[in-house]
Amino acid sequence: MDHLLTISDAVATQASLYPAKLGAKDSRRTLTYAQWHERATNLAQGLMGIGLQKGDRVGILAYNRIEWMEIYVALARAGMIAVPINFRLTAPEISYILDNCEADALISGPEFNDIVGSIRKEASASNRHYVVLDSEPDSGWIGYENLMRPQASEFTLPEVHSEETCALLYTSGTTGRPKGVIRNHTGNALIALATALEMGFTRDDTALLVMPMCHANSIYFAMTFIHIGGTCIIDDKKSFDPEELLAVLAKEKVTFTSLVPTHYIMVLALPVEVKSRYDMSNVGKLLVSSAPVRKETKRAILDYFSNGKLYELYGSTEAGWVTLLRPDEQLEKLGSVGREWVASGLIRIVDENGMDVPDGQVGELFSRTPYVFSGYWKNPEKTAQAFRGEWCSVGDMGRRDEDGYIWLVDRKNNMIISGGENVYPSEVESVIGGLSKVKDVAVIGLPDEKWGERVHAVIVLHDGQQATEAEVQAWCRTSLAGYKTPRSVSFITDAEMPRTATGKILHRALRQQFSAARDVAA
Repeated sequence: MDHLLTISDAVATQASLYPAKLGAKDSRRTLTYAQWHERATNLAQGLMGIGLQKGDRVGILAYNRIEWMEIYVALARAGMIAVPINFRLTAPEISYILDNCEADALISGPEFNDIVGSIRKEASASNRHYVVLDSEPDSGWIGYENLMRPQASEFTLPEVHSEETCALLYTSGTTGRPKGVIRNHTGNALIALATALEMGFTRDDTALLVMPMCHANSIYFAMTFIHIGGTCIIDDKKSFDPEELLAVLAKEKVTFTSLVPTHYIMVLALPVEVKSRYDMSNVGKLLVSSAPVRKETKRAILDYFSNGKLYELYGSTEAGWVTLLRPDEQLEKLGSVGREWVASGLIRIVDENGMDVPDGQVGELFSRTPYVFSGYWKNPEKTAQAFRGEWCSVGDMGRRDEDGYIWLVDRKNNMIISGGENVYPSEVESVIGGLSKVKDVAVIGLPDEKWGERVHAVIVLHDGQQATEAEVQAWCRTSLAGYKTPRSVSFITDAEMPRTATGKILHRALRQQFSAARDVAA
């Protein structure tokens, strides 16, 4: 499949066919496809001009802004590998990712100068190039716009093949260390084509990308709109503002956006007089992902966005899109994640021996998609665990009903999804376990009306020790991103901690116990 277009090729094609067409926009500036093509070429050559080569890894750390679109295309054009980094991570977490992928450069927003400055002091970072957006704070930094200078054109761009790696998307692992998911150009092109086919997008569509540009969700939808020649509006607000979202949807005549349940709940909670100010008639398609949505919420979404068709999807950074719950199925199969995408793969639900289980029985969910990832960066053991032949699993447990719909039972080894962000309990448990007073700890997700789930820590202290919720939270904030820090903490005795016969903590039993206690208290 070497003939499949990369996003670099796609932008070049759109620049030739529709040079004046609006390709991307944020609150500060716009890019026609012709401008996008030119600036991506200049940036690719500018990166080569500072010594970077095909195959080098380039970290990207920034809030949402139009430069993400330029950078992704430029790196594809130069055959370099994009390493998008979640801006909510702490300096040690960011440093680990940069060291693990052996990043040759980091492009960052000015808001992160202090964090990046602390990382630069480490020995492993001494030979790395540092590019800063908007400014050039001190010696040793390279200004982003300086790389756009035309004199860089003397550098010949390499030939890039679609089966080559285009990105490493880091996702937290159950061992607490992030894993680099290897994505190639072919996979991204196939996801784009499958998305356009299944959801009916055309070059006349305009997408508002609200999710962070470092997330697979925004990346995959950006790829889709690039390949079809649509328009991407980048929501560059540093925090979510529900009324501002409506203002942009109306002003830009947006036809599609993807949000998590928390976003929809915040929009619907606005006063009627506020919501009535904005014309939502252009919004024809809406996506909700990352957490289940209650029937009342779905009905309210469809009532407010009266011309909108609602979709839900399940997927992963590794497998790409796996299932889709289509507009006509939203209320009929409430709680299901849908069925397979058209022409995009098959699903098996198997037992511990790899045998298919009967409909209605819970097993591990495996998918076989044409755009599956190539493996985990420098982690052959985890790569081998993810595959059974051509079938891929990220550890989700589910069941299939008699109509072929998939229902998730447990997410990625007890993963918590809070406000659309993935939180792996083991990572939080590792940090809390470093507190000398703590004997044992289990981290679970509890239902939350606003965030979908909230992080809750259940702690056993050593005999004679005392601790407070605030103390535990303060400890966590020194090493963890804010969304991973427990929003609530419970202290129990060792005898009260539910365990298997071999001593493993039963996270599911804890979720049931504390969810029940929450319901009683409510």
